[in-house]
This record gives sequence, structure tokens and C-alpha cells, in this order.
Amino acid sequence: MSSKIERTFTYGILSIFAVISLTPVIGILSTAFGEKGSLNTGFSLPEGGLNWSNFSDAWSQGHFGTYLGNSILVAVVVVTVATVLSILAAYAFGVMRFPGSNVLFYVFVIGLTLPQEALVVPLYFDLRHYEITDTYWALILPQTAQSLAFGVFWMRTYFRNSARSVMEAARVDGANSFTTLWRILVPMGRPAITTMIVITFMWTWNEFLMALVMISEEGLRTVPLGLAFFQGQQTSDTSLLAAAAVLIALPVVVVYIALQRRFIEGMLTGAVKE
Repeated sequence: MSSKIERTFTYGILSIFAVISLTPVIGILSTAFGEKGSLNTGFSLPEGGLNWSNFSDAWSQGHFGTYLGNSILVAVVVVTVATVLSILAAYAFGVMRFPGSNVLFYVFVIGLTLPQEALVVPLYFDLRHYEITDTYWALILPQTAQSLAFGVFWMRTYFRNSARSVMEAARVDGANSFTTLWRILVPMGRPAITTMIVITFMWTWNEFLMALVMISEEGLRTVPLGLAFFQGQQTSDTSLLAAAAVLIALPVVVVYIALQRRFIEGMLTGAVKE
């Protein structure tokens, strides 16, 4: 009887949090489908039906096709490079033993504690000195370095908790470190790697400050920066702003839905020590 009451209580609490989480989503969708030029926000349905044209108008007026392409390029490169480098570095820190490994690892971890606001200005002058501001590299290189701090920390935990018997059996069979990593540990660690990929993608996709400081050319803007400029042009049309916000958030939602099973599995695996 007590277990049934506890289960009902748990579902009730989860339902409350679900409603709280979905409230702003429903509000932004309601506004996005509202009448063009309307200043109404909230949860009321549009009187004239759903205005799908808001999305096409926001897409064309805000030049989000160009911004979306820039964001996809930056996100794909950052996620790919950061994932590969994080796996290699974390394998060295988690499995191998070499002098200074702990000190070097904590140098990586320091990157998680440094606020971006304290780094962006000196970083801008460094990149301007090398004449790579207003280029894709000005977005890719800093964000890759920032993602490495989390990636190395996350994957090192996975490698340290991996079954030692599996690695020892691989060595007995004649597998070297490279083979053990890419043919055994990486396939086994897909949930942890997927979690890292999803988090890194969301961080990279939503990055605003770095793009604001490093990019001044309109053709190189990413979608968060493009939305900020679009907001300045459409302050009197909340429906177009809401539609643009939905378009920008959609890729992150699609990626999460596609990878949510492995993402949750990776989060649970990272919380349990073997």
C-alpha cells in the first residue's frame, strides 16, 4: 500500500514539474502562431487559426538560412574535433600512467571554472593579432578549447570506471592501446559519448557572447546572434520573434529527441561507479 502511495506521490511531483517546464514552451508556440503585428503574448489561441506564414516570413526577413548554415558548420566542426580530442586525452588520463598526469588533468579541469566573460576580451585581442577575427576559426577554435575541459573530465570518468577485465583480456589477445580504445572502449562507451556530444552541441549552438565579440560581418553570424539583431528590427512584432525563436531551437530539440535514449543512459551510467 505504501509503495502505491509513494508511486502516486512521485508521479504527482513529476507532473507538476512537467507542467512548469512546458508552460514557457506552450507560451512561445502560442505567440509564434499568432496574428502578424500582434503584441499579444500568452496562451490564447489565434482567432484566425494558426498562422504558419509567420515562420516563412521570419526565415526570409531574418536571413536565418545563412545564419543556420553558419551555426551548423561551426557546431559540426566543434563537436567532431572536441569529441575526438576529448576521447584521446581522457583515455590517456583515465587508463595510462605517466609522470604529471594528475597535474595536467587538473589543468584541464580549471577550464570548467573560468567564466567566459573573463576570457573573451583578451582572447579577442589574441585572435585579432593573428588576423582570424571575422572568420569561422574565431568561433571554432575557442569553443573547441572550451568544450575540451568538459569532454576530458566526462570521458575520463567513463574510462576510469570501465571494466579492467575487458582491457586486460584485450591486452592478452595482443591488442595495443589504440585498438583497445577504438574497437573496445569506444563502442562500449557510446552512451557516455552521446551524452558528451549532445551537451557540446547545445553549448555550441546556443553560444552568443563569443559570436557577438568575434564576428562583425553579417554573413558570418550564427543563429543566436542573428536572432538578437532580428529582435532589434522586429520589436513591435512578437509573433515573428517567437517564430524565429522556435526555428532556432528546433535543431537542438531534434538532436535531443533523436539521441535521448543514449543521452539518458549515458547520464545514468556516469552517475554509477562500477
